[in-house]
Amino acid sequence: MFSGIIEEIGIINIVRTGTLDISASKVLQDTIIGDSIAVNGVCLTVISMTGNSFTVNVMPETLRRSNLGQLHIGNKVNLERALKMGGRIGGHLVQGHIDATGKIISSITEENAVLLRCSAPAEVMRYIVDKAFIAVDGASLTVTEHDAHSFTVSLIEYTRNNTTLGGQRPASTVNLEVDIIAKYVAALGQGSHSGITIDTLAEKGYLSP
Repeated sequence: MFSGIIEEIGIINIVRTGTLDISASKVLQDTIIGDSIAVNGVCLTVISMTGNSFTVNVMPETLRRSNLGQLHIGNKVNLERALKMGGRIGGHLVQGHIDATGKIISSITEENAVLLRCSAPAEVMRYIVDKAFIAVDGASLTVTEHDAHSFTVSLIEYTRNNTTLGGQRPASTVNLEVDIIAKYVAALGQGSHSGITIDTLAEKGYLSP
């Protein structure tokens, strides 16, 4: 489990069939073989490491569902270690299980923020409401607005400087993971027909940041 607060930007060193080797420093602290690290929001297991890099396995299913299959040597990736029990959760609970990929549509500067608009498939958009959480390439962000096929998030300067999102351009592919609470609520609502919906929770403030 992760929080969506990116700790470090890593650099891809080696791309082989089924494995990635990534340069890093901060996320290697206290990390041992077998630990989980989220790479662009994808939960992966460390299979080997040195003082300045680590290697992870990447399954075919992961390549199909994420943008990891598009990575090349020298590409930058967002990195986050798994949460420790008892720590602060600055973002939201992120599983590291990618739901789908989306495409950056536009990047517009608005005073001290950058509005990033992203397309998403129907299976993601059904969980999107304004002020809800979504993880984009592993970064916990708040939806500012949405329509039937896309959503917008607002990037503060810190996020732009400390994640790969500040360098994303239109047509870039990003990994998307919706809020797990939204999934559970949707499933419970369908099963019980209780009338509880994502929109209802958003209106009551339960999904506000």
